Amino acid sequence: MAFFKKLKDRLFKSSSKIEEGLDAIVEDGGVEEDLDAPQSLAGVADDVAQAEADAKAALETQAALVAQDEARIAAAQQAELEREAKAARAAEAERLDEAKRQAGIAAEKARQAEAEREQEARKHAEITEREETARAVAERAEQDRIAAEDAAKQAAVTAQKEADAEALAQAQAAADAAEVAGLQAQAAEREEAARAAESARLVEQAKRDEDARTAQAERLEEKARVAEAERQAEVARQAEEAQHAAEAAEAELARRAQVAAQDQARRAEELRVAEEARKAEEARATAEREAADKAAKPGLIGRLLGRGEKKTVVRRELDDDMLERLEELLISADMGVETALRVTSNMAEGRFGKRLSTQEIKELLAAEITRIMEPVARPMPLYPTKPQVVLVVGVNGSGKTTTIGKLANQQISDGRTVLLAAGDTFRAAAAEQLNTWADRSGAGFVRGAEGGDSSSVIFDGVERAAAMGVDLVMADTAGRLHTKSNLMDELKKVRRVAEKGVGEVTETLLVIDATTGQNGLIQAQEFNEAIDVTGVVLTKLDGSAKGGIVFAIEVDLGIPIKLVGIGETIGDLIPFKPDDFVGALFER
Repeated sequence: MAFFKKLKDRLFKSSSKIEEGLDAIVEDGGVEEDLDAPQSLAGVADDVAQAEADAKAALETQAALVAQDEARIAAAQQAELEREAKAARAAEAERLDEAKRQAGIAAEKARQAEAEREQEARKHAEITEREETARAVAERAEQDRIAAEDAAKQAAVTAQKEADAEALAQAQAAADAAEVAGLQAQAAEREEAARAAESARLVEQAKRDEDARTAQAERLEEKARVAEAERQAEVARQAEEAQHAAEAAEAELARRAQVAAQDQARRAEELRVAEEARKAEEARATAEREAADKAAKPGLIGRLLGRGEKKTVVRRELDDDMLERLEELLISADMGVETALRVTSNMAEGRFGKRLSTQEIKELLAAEITRIMEPVARPMPLYPTKPQVVLVVGVNGSGKTTTIGKLANQQISDGRTVLLAAGDTFRAAAAEQLNTWADRSGAGFVRGAEGGDSSSVIFDGVERAAAMGVDLVMADTAGRLHTKSNLMDELKKVRRVAEKGVGEVTETLLVIDATTGQNGLIQAQEFNEAIDVTGVVLTKLDGSAKGGIVFAIEVDLGIPIKLVGIGETIGDLIPFKPDDFVGALFER
Protein backbone atom coordinates (compact mmCIF):
# COMPACT_ATOMS: atom_id res chain seq x y z
CA MET A 1 0.00 0.00 0.00
CA ALA A 2 3.01 2.32 0.43
CA PHE A 3 3.44 2.27 -3.34
CA PHE A 4 -0.23 3.17 -3.84
CA LYS A 5 -0.15 6.04 -1.32
CA LYS A 6 3.04 7.63 -2.70
CA LEU A 7 1.95 7.21 -6.28
CA LYS A 8 -1.52 8.57 -5.58
CA ASP A 9 0.02 11.66 -4.02
CA ARG A 10 2.36 12.15 -7.01
CA LEU A 11 -0.34 11.57 -9.63
CA PHE A 12 -2.97 13.75 -7.92
CA LYS A 13 -2.90 16.36 -10.72
CA SER A 14 -3.15 13.74 -13.48
CA SER A 15 -6.00 11.85 -11.78
CA SER A 16 -7.84 15.11 -11.11
CA LYS A 17 -7.59 16.12 -14.77
CA ILE A 18 -8.87 12.72 -15.90
CA GLU A 19 -11.77 12.89 -13.44
CA GLU A 20 -12.60 16.45 -14.55
CA GLY A 21 -12.57 15.28 -18.16
CA LEU A 22 -14.85 12.33 -17.36
CA ASP A 23 -17.24 14.61 -15.45
CA ALA A 24 -17.40 17.00 -18.42
CA ILE A 25 -18.10 14.14 -20.84
CA VAL A 26 -20.87 12.62 -18.69
CA GLU A 27 -22.50 15.95 -17.82
CA ASP A 28 -22.56 17.00 -21.50
CA GLY A 29 -25.77 15.22 -22.53
CA GLY A 30 -26.17 13.30 -19.29
CA VAL A 31 -29.33 13.22 -17.19
CA GLU A 32 -29.50 13.57 -13.42
CA GLU A 33 -31.21 10.56 -11.88
CA ASP A 34 -32.73 10.21 -8.44
CA LEU A 35 -31.11 7.27 -6.70
CA ASP A 36 -33.87 7.16 -4.08
CA ALA A 37 -36.76 7.44 -6.53
CA PRO A 38 -39.02 4.39 -6.45
CA GLN A 39 -39.00 2.25 -9.49
CA SER A 40 -41.85 0.32 -10.93
CA LEU A 41 -41.67 -3.41 -10.89
CA ALA A 42 -41.64 -3.36 -14.68
CA GLY A 43 -38.63 -1.02 -14.67
CA VAL A 44 -36.78 -3.22 -12.21
CA ALA A 45 -37.61 -6.28 -14.28
CA ASP A 46 -36.35 -4.50 -17.38
CA ASP A 47 -33.10 -3.62 -15.61
CA VAL A 48 -32.63 -7.20 -14.45
CA ALA A 49 -33.40 -8.52 -17.93
CA GLN A 50 -30.95 -6.02 -19.43
CA ALA A 51 -28.27 -7.03 -16.94
CA GLU A 52 -28.81 -10.69 -17.74
CA ALA A 53 -28.67 -9.95 -21.49
CA ASP A 54 -25.47 -7.93 -21.02
CA ALA A 55 -23.86 -10.71 -19.00
CA LYS A 56 -24.92 -13.31 -21.55
CA ALA A 57 -23.54 -11.17 -24.40
CA ALA A 58 -20.28 -10.72 -22.48
CA LEU A 59 -19.99 -14.49 -21.95
CA GLU A 60 -20.69 -15.16 -25.62
CA THR A 61 -18.14 -12.52 -26.67
CA GLN A 62 -15.50 -13.99 -24.37
CA ALA A 63 -16.22 -17.50 -25.69
CA ALA A 64 -15.88 -16.25 -29.27
CA LEU A 65 -12.58 -14.55 -28.41
CA VAL A 66 -11.30 -17.77 -26.81
CA ALA A 67 -12.25 -19.76 -29.93
CA GLN A 68 -10.61 -17.19 -32.22
CA ASP A 69 -7.41 -17.18 -30.17
CA GLU A 70 -7.29 -20.98 -30.10
CA ALA A 71 -7.77 -21.11 -33.90
CA ARG A 72 -5.11 -18.44 -34.39
CA ILE A 73 -2.62 -20.26 -32.14
CA ALA A 74 -3.32 -23.58 -33.91
CA ALA A 75 -2.82 -21.95 -37.32
CA ALA A 76 0.40 -20.33 -36.15
CA GLN A 77 1.68 -23.64 -34.78
CA GLN A 78 0.80 -25.42 -38.04
CA ALA A 79 2.52 -22.72 -40.09
CA GLU A 80 5.59 -22.96 -37.87
CA LEU A 81 5.73 -26.76 -38.28
CA GLU A 82 5.37 -26.46 -42.07
CA ARG A 83 8.10 -23.82 -42.19
CA GLU A 84 10.44 -26.01 -40.12
CA ALA A 85 9.71 -29.04 -42.33
CA LYS A 86 10.39 -26.99 -45.46
CA ALA A 87 13.65 -25.73 -43.97
CA ALA A 88 14.67 -29.30 -43.07
CA ARG A 89 13.93 -30.49 -46.63
CA ALA A 90 15.90 -27.63 -48.09
CA ALA A 91 18.85 -28.41 -45.79
CA GLU A 92 18.74 -32.11 -46.77
CA ALA A 93 18.63 -31.24 -50.50
CA GLU A 94 21.54 -28.86 -50.03
CA ARG A 95 23.49 -31.56 -48.18
CA LEU A 96 22.86 -34.10 -50.99
CA ASP A 97 23.92 -31.57 -53.66
CA GLU A 98 27.10 -30.86 -51.71
CA ALA A 99 27.83 -34.59 -51.38
CA LYS A 100 27.35 -35.08 -55.15
CA ARG A 101 29.62 -32.15 -55.89
CA GLN A 102 32.34 -33.46 -53.56
CA ALA A 103 32.04 -36.93 -55.13
CA GLY A 104 32.43 -35.41 -58.62
CA ILE A 105 35.51 -33.49 -57.49
CA ALA A 106 37.03 -36.68 -56.00
CA ALA A 107 36.31 -38.65 -59.22
CA GLU A 108 37.88 -35.93 -61.37
CA LYS A 109 40.99 -35.90 -59.14
CA ALA A 110 41.24 -39.70 -59.39
CA ARG A 111 40.93 -39.54 -63.20
CA GLN A 112 43.68 -36.94 -63.42
CA ALA A 113 45.98 -39.01 -61.17
CA GLU A 114 45.35 -42.10 -63.37
CA ALA A 115 46.18 -40.13 -66.53
CA GLU A 116 49.40 -38.87 -64.98
CA ARG A 117 50.41 -42.40 -63.99
CA GLU A 118 49.78 -43.65 -67.55
CA GLN A 119 51.87 -40.82 -69.00
CA GLU A 120 54.74 -41.62 -66.60
CA ALA A 121 54.54 -45.30 -67.60
CA ARG A 122 54.86 -44.34 -71.30
CA LYS A 123 57.90 -42.16 -70.56
CA HIS A 124 59.52 -44.97 -68.58
CA ALA A 125 58.93 -47.41 -71.48
CA GLU A 126 60.56 -44.96 -73.91
CA ILE A 127 63.61 -44.60 -71.66
CA THR A 128 63.89 -48.40 -71.37
CA GLU A 129 63.66 -48.75 -75.18
CA ARG A 130 66.44 -46.21 -75.68
CA GLU A 131 68.65 -48.06 -73.21
CA GLU A 132 68.08 -51.36 -75.06
CA THR A 133 68.98 -49.74 -78.39
CA ALA A 134 72.19 -48.30 -76.90
CA ARG A 135 73.20 -51.71 -75.54
CA ALA A 136 72.56 -53.34 -78.96
CA VAL A 137 74.75 -50.75 -80.73
CA ALA A 138 77.57 -51.32 -78.22
CA GLU A 139 77.38 -55.07 -78.69
CA ARG A 140 77.57 -54.71 -82.48
CA ALA A 141 80.62 -52.45 -82.16
CA GLU A 142 82.33 -54.96 -79.88
CA GLN A 143 81.57 -57.77 -82.33
CA ASP A 144 82.99 -55.69 -85.18
CA ARG A 145 86.15 -55.06 -83.18
CA ILE A 146 86.62 -58.75 -82.37
CA ALA A 147 85.99 -59.64 -86.01
CA ALA A 148 88.53 -57.06 -87.08
CA GLU A 149 91.12 -58.46 -84.67
CA ASP A 150 90.48 -61.99 -85.93
CA ALA A 151 90.82 -60.79 -89.52
CA ALA A 152 94.06 -59.06 -88.68
CA LYS A 153 95.48 -62.18 -87.07
CA GLN A 154 94.46 -64.31 -90.05
CA ALA A 155 95.96 -61.82 -92.45
CA ALA A 156 99.20 -61.89 -90.48
CA VAL A 157 99.42 -65.68 -90.68
CA THR A 158 98.69 -65.63 -94.39
CA ALA A 159 101.24 -62.90 -95.05
CA GLN A 160 103.92 -64.89 -93.17
CA LYS A 161 103.35 -67.83 -95.41
CA GLU A 162 103.44 -65.87 -98.66
CA ALA A 163 106.31 -63.57 -98.16
CA ASP A 164 108.08 -61.68 -95.56
CA ALA A 165 107.91 -58.35 -97.32
CA GLU A 166 104.40 -58.75 -98.37
CA ALA A 167 103.63 -60.16 -94.95
CA LEU A 168 105.22 -57.23 -93.27
CA ALA A 169 103.25 -54.84 -95.47
CA GLN A 170 100.09 -56.71 -94.93
CA ALA A 171 100.85 -57.07 -91.23
CA GLN A 172 101.46 -53.36 -91.07
CA ALA A 173 98.22 -52.74 -92.91
CA ALA A 174 96.45 -55.17 -90.62
CA ALA A 175 98.01 -53.51 -87.59
CA ASP A 176 96.89 -50.16 -88.92
CA ALA A 177 93.43 -51.54 -89.52
CA ALA A 178 93.44 -53.08 -86.06
CA GLU A 179 94.49 -49.80 -84.55
CA VAL A 180 91.77 -48.00 -86.49
CA ALA A 181 89.28 -50.64 -85.38
CA GLY A 182 90.51 -50.26 -81.79
CA LEU A 183 90.14 -46.54 -81.99
CA GLN A 184 86.65 -46.98 -83.45
CA ALA A 185 85.82 -49.48 -80.73
CA GLN A 186 87.08 -47.06 -78.08
CA ALA A 187 85.02 -44.27 -79.63
CA ALA A 188 82.04 -46.59 -79.69
CA GLU A 189 82.66 -47.50 -76.04
CA ARG A 190 82.93 -43.84 -75.06
CA GLU A 191 79.74 -43.08 -76.97
CA GLU A 192 78.07 -46.05 -75.37
CA ALA A 193 79.27 -44.94 -71.92
CA ALA A 194 77.92 -41.47 -72.58
CA ARG A 195 74.64 -42.91 -73.74
CA ALA A 196 74.54 -45.16 -70.67
CA ALA A 197 75.28 -42.19 -68.40
CA GLU A 198 72.55 -40.15 -70.12
CA SER A 199 70.18 -43.09 -69.79
CA ALA A 200 71.02 -43.40 -66.09
CA ARG A 201 70.49 -39.66 -65.65
CA LEU A 202 67.16 -39.89 -67.45
CA VAL A 203 66.20 -42.87 -65.30
CA GLU A 204 67.14 -40.98 -62.14
CA GLN A 205 65.22 -37.89 -63.33
CA ALA A 206 62.24 -40.08 -64.15
CA LYS A 207 62.45 -41.60 -60.69
CA ARG A 208 62.56 -38.16 -59.07
CA ASP A 209 59.63 -37.04 -61.22
CA GLU A 210 57.72 -40.17 -60.26
CA ASP A 211 58.46 -39.55 -56.57
CA ALA A 212 57.30 -35.92 -56.94
CA ARG A 213 54.11 -37.01 -58.68
CA THR A 214 53.54 -39.66 -56.04
CA ALA A 215 54.01 -37.05 -53.30
CA GLN A 216 51.70 -34.65 -55.17
CA ALA A 217 49.09 -37.40 -55.51
CA GLU A 218 49.43 -38.16 -51.80
CA ARG A 219 49.01 -34.46 -50.97
CA LEU A 220 45.93 -34.27 -53.20
CA GLU A 221 44.53 -37.39 -51.56
CA GLU A 222 45.24 -35.89 -48.11
CA LYS A 223 43.54 -32.66 -49.10
CA ALA A 224 40.59 -34.62 -50.43
CA ARG A 225 40.46 -36.61 -47.19
CA VAL A 226 40.64 -33.43 -45.08
CA ALA A 227 37.99 -31.79 -47.28
CA GLU A 228 35.76 -34.83 -46.89
CA ALA A 229 36.32 -34.81 -43.12
CA GLU A 230 35.49 -31.08 -43.01
CA ARG A 231 32.41 -31.67 -45.15
CA GLN A 232 31.26 -34.45 -42.86
CA ALA A 233 31.93 -32.22 -39.83
CA GLU A 234 29.95 -29.40 -41.48
CA VAL A 235 27.12 -31.80 -42.26
CA ALA A 236 27.19 -32.97 -38.64
CA ARG A 237 27.23 -29.34 -37.43
CA GLN A 238 24.31 -28.46 -39.69
CA ALA A 239 22.44 -31.51 -38.46
CA GLU A 240 23.16 -30.50 -34.86
CA GLU A 241 22.03 -26.94 -35.57
CA ALA A 242 18.90 -28.28 -37.22
CA GLN A 243 18.28 -30.45 -34.16
CA HIS A 244 18.84 -27.48 -31.85
CA ALA A 245 16.52 -25.39 -34.03
CA ALA A 246 13.93 -28.14 -33.88
CA GLU A 247 14.30 -28.36 -30.09
CA ALA A 248 14.05 -24.57 -29.83
CA ALA A 249 10.97 -24.62 -32.05
CA GLU A 250 9.47 -27.37 -29.92
CA ALA A 251 10.25 -25.37 -26.79
CA GLU A 252 8.71 -22.28 -28.39
CA LEU A 253 5.60 -24.27 -29.30
CA ALA A 254 5.41 -25.54 -25.74
CA ARG A 255 5.81 -21.99 -24.46
CA ARG A 256 3.08 -20.79 -26.81
CA ALA A 257 0.85 -23.62 -25.69
CA GLN A 258 1.51 -22.61 -22.09
CA VAL A 259 0.74 -18.98 -22.92
CA ALA A 260 -2.43 -20.10 -24.69
CA ALA A 261 -3.39 -22.16 -21.65
CA GLN A 262 -2.71 -19.18 -19.41
CA ASP A 263 -4.78 -16.96 -21.71
CA GLN A 264 -7.56 -19.50 -21.65
CA ALA A 265 -7.39 -19.66 -17.87
CA ARG A 266 -7.38 -15.86 -17.72
CA ARG A 267 -10.41 -15.69 -19.99
CA ALA A 268 -12.14 -18.32 -17.88
CA GLU A 269 -11.40 -16.15 -14.86
CA GLU A 270 -12.81 -13.16 -16.72
CA LEU A 271 -15.93 -15.14 -17.52
CA ARG A 272 -16.21 -16.05 -13.86
CA VAL A 273 -15.75 -12.41 -12.86
CA ALA A 274 -18.36 -11.39 -15.44
CA GLU A 275 -20.78 -13.95 -14.01
CA GLU A 276 -20.11 -12.67 -10.51
CA ALA A 277 -20.62 -9.12 -11.77
CA ARG A 278 -23.96 -10.18 -13.26
CA LYS A 279 -25.02 -11.70 -9.98
CA ALA A 280 -23.83 -8.61 -8.12
CA GLU A 281 -25.81 -6.46 -10.55
CA GLU A 282 -28.89 -8.57 -9.86
CA ALA A 283 -28.31 -8.26 -6.13
CA ARG A 284 -27.83 -4.50 -6.50
CA ALA A 285 -31.05 -4.22 -8.51
CA THR A 286 -32.89 -6.22 -5.87
CA ALA A 287 -31.47 -4.05 -3.10
CA GLU A 288 -32.38 -0.87 -4.98
CA ARG A 289 -35.92 -2.20 -5.55
CA GLU A 290 -36.32 -3.00 -1.86
CA ALA A 291 -34.89 0.41 -0.95
CA ALA A 292 -37.25 2.06 -3.41
CA ASP A 293 -40.22 0.18 -1.98
CA LYS A 294 -39.18 1.24 1.48
CA ALA A 295 -38.65 4.84 0.39
CA ALA A 296 -42.05 4.84 -1.27
CA LYS A 297 -43.63 4.30 2.16
CA PRO A 298 -42.10 6.89 4.50
CA GLY A 299 -43.04 7.00 8.13
CA LEU A 300 -45.81 9.20 9.57
CA ILE A 301 -43.43 11.96 10.72
CA GLY A 302 -41.60 11.85 7.40
CA ARG A 303 -44.88 12.22 5.53
CA LEU A 304 -46.01 15.04 7.79
CA LEU A 305 -42.73 16.99 7.70
CA GLY A 306 -41.68 16.04 4.17
CA ARG A 307 -38.22 15.00 5.33
CA GLY A 308 -35.70 12.97 3.24
CA GLU A 309 -32.90 14.43 1.09
CA LYS A 310 -32.76 13.17 -2.49
CA LYS A 311 -29.60 11.44 -3.72
CA THR A 312 -28.88 11.98 -7.41
CA VAL A 313 -26.21 10.92 -9.95
CA VAL A 314 -25.60 12.05 -13.54
CA ARG A 315 -25.56 9.26 -16.10
CA ARG A 316 -25.09 9.45 -19.85
CA GLU A 317 -25.83 6.94 -22.56
CA LEU A 318 -22.71 5.28 -23.98
CA ASP A 319 -22.75 6.20 -27.68
CA ASP A 320 -20.26 6.95 -30.50
CA ASP A 321 -19.79 10.57 -29.44
CA MET A 322 -19.06 9.59 -25.87
CA LEU A 323 -16.56 6.93 -26.97
CA GLU A 324 -14.79 9.42 -29.24
CA ARG A 325 -14.45 11.92 -26.40
CA LEU A 326 -13.17 9.20 -24.06
CA GLU A 327 -10.53 8.29 -26.67
CA GLU A 328 -9.46 11.95 -26.93
CA LEU A 329 -9.22 12.18 -23.13
CA LEU A 330 -7.01 9.09 -22.90
CA ILE A 331 -4.80 10.25 -25.80
CA SER A 332 -4.38 13.65 -24.10
CA ALA A 333 -3.13 11.72 -21.04
CA ASP A 334 -0.25 10.33 -23.23
CA MET A 335 -1.72 6.83 -23.44
CA GLY A 336 -1.23 6.68 -27.21
CA VAL A 337 -3.76 6.19 -29.99
CA GLU A 338 -3.59 2.39 -30.15
CA THR A 339 -3.97 1.97 -26.39
CA ALA A 340 -6.85 4.46 -26.19
CA LEU A 341 -8.75 2.75 -29.03
CA ARG A 342 -8.21 -0.70 -27.53
CA VAL A 343 -9.34 0.35 -24.04
CA THR A 344 -12.49 2.16 -25.16
CA SER A 345 -13.41 -0.58 -27.65
CA ASN A 346 -13.17 -3.32 -25.02
CA MET A 347 -15.01 -1.17 -22.48
CA ALA A 348 -17.93 -0.63 -24.88
CA GLU A 349 -18.51 -4.36 -25.52
CA GLY A 350 -21.92 -5.30 -24.16
CA ARG A 351 -22.48 -1.81 -22.72
CA PHE A 352 -23.23 0.26 -25.83
CA GLY A 353 -26.45 2.21 -25.26
CA LYS A 354 -26.30 1.71 -21.50
CA ARG A 355 -26.35 4.75 -19.17
CA LEU A 356 -23.13 5.17 -17.14
CA SER A 357 -21.95 7.54 -14.43
CA THR A 358 -18.46 9.02 -14.02
CA GLN A 359 -17.59 6.57 -11.26
CA GLU A 360 -18.76 3.59 -13.30
CA ILE A 361 -16.71 4.74 -16.31
CA LYS A 362 -13.63 5.17 -14.09
CA GLU A 363 -14.04 1.65 -12.72
CA LEU A 364 -14.52 0.20 -16.21
CA LEU A 365 -11.47 2.03 -17.63
CA ALA A 366 -9.29 1.05 -14.68
CA ALA A 367 -10.30 -2.62 -14.90
CA GLU A 368 -9.70 -2.77 -18.66
CA ILE A 369 -6.30 -1.02 -18.50
CA THR A 370 -5.17 -3.28 -15.66
CA ARG A 371 -6.25 -6.37 -17.61
CA ILE A 372 -4.31 -5.52 -20.77
CA MET A 373 -1.19 -4.49 -18.82
CA GLU A 374 -0.87 -7.58 -16.62
CA PRO A 375 0.79 -9.83 -19.27
CA VAL A 376 3.75 -7.44 -19.74
CA ALA A 377 4.27 -6.50 -16.09
CA ARG A 378 7.51 -8.21 -15.06
CA PRO A 379 9.92 -7.41 -12.21
CA MET A 380 13.66 -7.13 -12.77
CA PRO A 381 14.97 -10.73 -12.54
CA LEU A 382 18.20 -11.85 -10.89
CA TYR A 383 20.37 -14.57 -12.43
CA PRO A 384 23.07 -16.86 -10.95
CA THR A 385 25.63 -15.40 -13.40
CA LYS A 386 28.43 -13.48 -11.71
CA PRO A 387 28.89 -10.72 -12.39
CA GLN A 388 25.45 -9.85 -13.72
CA VAL A 389 25.69 -6.69 -15.89
CA VAL A 390 22.91 -4.10 -16.02
CA LEU A 391 23.40 -1.58 -18.83
CA VAL A 392 21.57 1.73 -18.25
CA VAL A 393 20.88 3.88 -21.33
CA GLY A 394 18.83 6.93 -22.26
CA VAL A 395 18.92 10.47 -23.60
CA ASN A 396 20.59 13.37 -21.80
CA GLY A 397 18.77 14.58 -18.71
CA SER A 398 16.48 11.56 -18.32
CA GLY A 399 17.93 10.68 -14.88
CA LYS A 400 20.20 7.70 -15.68
CA THR A 401 22.89 8.42 -13.07
CA THR A 402 20.39 9.09 -10.27
CA THR A 403 18.48 5.93 -11.19
CA ILE A 404 21.69 3.85 -11.00
CA GLY A 405 22.49 5.26 -7.55
CA LYS A 406 19.01 4.52 -6.18
CA LEU A 407 18.89 1.03 -7.68
CA ALA A 408 22.38 0.24 -6.32
CA ASN A 409 21.20 1.25 -2.84
CA GLN A 410 18.20 -1.11 -3.16
CA GLN A 411 20.34 -4.05 -4.30
CA ILE A 412 22.88 -3.55 -1.51
CA SER A 413 20.03 -3.32 1.02
CA ASP A 414 18.86 -6.71 -0.28
CA GLY A 415 22.28 -8.23 0.48
CA ARG A 416 23.95 -8.12 -2.95
CA THR A 417 27.34 -6.62 -3.77
CA VAL A 418 27.39 -3.93 -6.45
CA LEU A 419 30.01 -2.12 -8.55
CA LEU A 420 29.21 1.07 -10.48
CA ALA A 421 31.01 1.68 -13.80
CA ALA A 422 31.13 5.32 -14.96
CA GLY A 423 30.75 4.73 -18.70
CA ASP A 424 29.74 8.37 -19.33
CA THR A 425 33.29 9.61 -20.02
CA PHE A 426 32.17 12.67 -21.96
CA ARG A 427 30.69 14.51 -18.96
CA ALA A 428 33.00 14.88 -15.95
CA ALA A 429 30.09 15.71 -13.64
CA ALA A 430 28.47 12.34 -14.44
CA ALA A 431 31.42 10.37 -13.04
CA GLU A 432 31.58 12.61 -9.94
CA GLN A 433 27.84 12.21 -9.39
CA LEU A 434 28.04 8.43 -9.75
CA ASN A 435 31.01 8.35 -7.33
CA THR A 436 28.88 10.24 -4.79
CA TRP A 437 26.09 7.67 -5.17
CA ALA A 438 28.64 4.85 -4.76
CA ASP A 439 29.87 6.39 -1.50
CA ARG A 440 26.31 6.86 -0.22
CA SER A 441 25.22 3.30 -1.04
CA GLY A 442 28.48 1.48 -0.26
CA ALA A 443 29.00 0.23 -3.82
CA GLY A 444 32.33 -0.22 -5.59
CA PHE A 445 33.30 2.30 -8.26
CA VAL A 446 35.43 2.35 -11.40
CA ARG A 447 36.00 5.22 -13.84
CA GLY A 448 38.23 6.07 -16.80
CA ALA A 449 39.96 9.12 -18.20
CA GLU A 450 37.71 12.00 -19.23
CA GLY A 451 36.88 11.69 -22.93
CA GLY A 452 38.15 8.07 -22.98
CA ASP A 453 36.54 4.99 -24.48
CA SER A 454 33.30 4.20 -22.66
CA SER A 455 33.45 0.52 -23.71
CA SER A 456 36.85 -0.03 -22.11
CA VAL A 457 35.68 1.48 -18.79
CA ILE A 458 32.72 -0.89 -18.63
CA PHE A 459 34.89 -3.86 -19.68
CA ASP A 460 37.41 -3.04 -16.90
CA GLY A 461 34.54 -2.76 -14.43
CA VAL A 462 33.22 -6.22 -15.37
CA GLU A 463 36.71 -7.77 -15.11
CA ARG A 464 37.30 -6.14 -11.71
CA ALA A 465 33.89 -7.28 -10.46
CA ALA A 466 34.64 -10.86 -11.56
CA ALA A 467 37.98 -10.82 -9.76
CA MET A 468 36.34 -9.49 -6.57
CA GLY A 469 33.33 -11.81 -6.74
CA VAL A 470 30.86 -8.91 -7.04
CA ASP A 471 27.25 -9.89 -7.83
CA LEU A 472 26.12 -6.96 -9.95
CA VAL A 473 27.76 -4.38 -12.26
CA MET A 474 25.62 -1.33 -13.05
CA ALA A 475 27.05 0.50 -16.07
CA ASP A 476 26.27 4.14 -16.80
CA THR A 477 26.47 5.28 -20.43
CA ALA A 478 26.76 8.65 -22.12
CA GLY A 479 23.44 10.29 -22.89
CA ARG A 480 22.72 10.26 -26.59
CA LEU A 481 20.02 11.46 -28.93
CA HIS A 482 18.03 8.54 -30.29
CA THR A 483 17.89 10.31 -33.68
CA LYS A 484 21.70 10.15 -34.19
CA SER A 485 22.57 6.83 -35.86
CA ASN A 486 26.32 7.13 -35.17
CA LEU A 487 25.70 7.54 -31.43
CA MET A 488 23.35 4.55 -31.42
CA ASP A 489 26.03 2.48 -33.22
CA GLU A 490 28.44 3.45 -30.42
CA LEU A 491 25.94 2.13 -27.92
CA LYS A 492 25.79 -1.19 -29.80
CA LYS A 493 29.59 -1.39 -29.46
CA VAL A 494 29.34 -0.75 -25.70
CA ARG A 495 26.97 -3.71 -25.31
CA ARG A 496 29.17 -6.01 -27.45
CA VAL A 497 32.29 -5.16 -25.44
CA ALA A 498 30.45 -5.58 -22.12
CA GLU A 499 29.63 -9.19 -23.09
CA LYS A 500 33.14 -10.11 -24.29
CA GLY A 501 34.51 -10.77 -20.83
CA VAL A 502 33.36 -13.01 -18.01
CA GLY A 503 30.16 -11.06 -17.34
CA GLU A 504 26.78 -11.25 -19.03
CA VAL A 505 24.45 -8.36 -19.86
CA THR A 506 21.21 -9.64 -18.34
CA GLU A 507 19.35 -6.32 -18.33
CA THR A 508 19.34 -3.28 -20.60
CA LEU A 509 17.28 -0.62 -18.84
CA LEU A 510 16.09 2.46 -20.75
CA VAL A 511 15.52 5.50 -18.54
CA ILE A 512 12.74 7.79 -19.85
CA ASP A 513 11.63 11.14 -18.49
CA ALA A 514 7.85 10.78 -18.06
CA THR A 515 7.33 14.49 -18.75
CA THR A 516 8.42 14.05 -22.40
CA GLY A 517 5.04 12.49 -23.28
CA GLN A 518 4.80 10.75 -26.64
CA ASN A 519 8.46 11.54 -27.39
CA GLY A 520 9.26 8.94 -24.74
CA LEU A 521 7.48 6.33 -26.87
CA ILE A 522 9.67 7.26 -29.86
CA GLN A 523 12.79 6.98 -27.67
CA ALA A 524 11.74 3.51 -26.56
CA GLN A 525 11.21 2.42 -30.18
CA GLU A 526 14.63 3.66 -31.38
CA PHE A 527 16.64 2.32 -28.42
CA ASN A 528 14.84 -1.03 -28.56
CA GLU A 529 15.69 -1.46 -32.25
CA ALA A 530 19.35 -0.66 -31.55
CA ILE A 531 20.16 -2.70 -28.42
CA ASP A 532 17.10 -4.80 -27.48
CA VAL A 533 15.80 -3.02 -24.38
CA THR A 534 14.60 -5.42 -21.66
CA GLY A 535 12.85 -2.90 -19.42
CA VAL A 536 12.03 0.76 -18.88
CA VAL A 537 12.61 2.98 -15.85
CA LEU A 538 10.13 5.87 -15.90
CA THR A 539 11.40 8.90 -13.94
CA LYS A 540 9.97 12.25 -12.82
CA LEU A 541 6.42 11.03 -12.28
CA ASP A 542 6.32 13.55 -9.43
CA GLY A 543 6.42 16.45 -11.90
CA SER A 544 4.05 17.45 -14.67
CA ALA A 545 3.89 13.93 -16.15
CA LYS A 546 0.43 12.72 -17.12
CA GLY A 547 1.29 9.05 -16.54
CA GLY A 548 -0.31 7.69 -19.70
CA ILE A 549 3.09 7.07 -21.33
CA VAL A 550 3.30 3.99 -19.07
CA PHE A 551 0.47 2.32 -20.98
CA ALA A 552 1.74 3.38 -24.42
CA ILE A 553 5.19 1.83 -23.85
CA GLU A 554 3.89 -1.41 -22.34
CA VAL A 555 0.96 -1.99 -24.69
CA ASP A 556 2.30 -0.61 -28.00
CA LEU A 557 5.88 -1.94 -27.67
CA GLY A 558 5.50 -4.82 -25.20
CA ILE A 559 8.44 -3.47 -23.14
CA PRO A 560 7.77 -3.83 -19.41
CA ILE A 561 7.95 -0.83 -17.08
CA LYS A 562 10.10 -2.28 -14.29
CA LEU A 563 10.71 0.75 -12.06
CA VAL A 564 9.23 4.23 -11.61
CA GLY A 565 10.81 7.30 -10.02
CA ILE A 566 8.36 9.35 -7.96
CA GLY A 567 10.70 11.70 -6.09
CA GLU A 568 14.21 12.88 -5.35
CA THR A 569 14.96 10.85 -2.20
CA ILE A 570 16.89 7.59 -2.34
CA GLY A 571 13.76 5.54 -1.61
CA ASP A 572 11.65 7.09 -4.37
CA LEU A 573 12.57 4.47 -7.00
CA ILE A 574 9.99 1.70 -6.67
CA PRO A 575 8.93 -1.43 -8.60
CA PHE A 576 6.07 -0.84 -11.00
CA LYS A 577 2.73 -2.53 -10.18
CA PRO A 578 0.02 -2.04 -12.83
CA ASP A 579 -2.94 -2.46 -10.49
CA ASP A 580 -1.64 0.08 -7.96
CA PHE A 581 -0.64 2.50 -10.70
CA VAL A 582 -4.08 2.37 -12.34
CA GLY A 583 -5.74 2.66 -8.94
CA ALA A 584 -3.73 5.82 -8.17
CA LEU A 585 -4.39 7.30 -11.61
CA PHE A 586 -8.17 6.74 -11.39
CA GLU A 587 -8.40 7.15 -7.58
CA ARG A 588 -9.96 3.76 -7.01
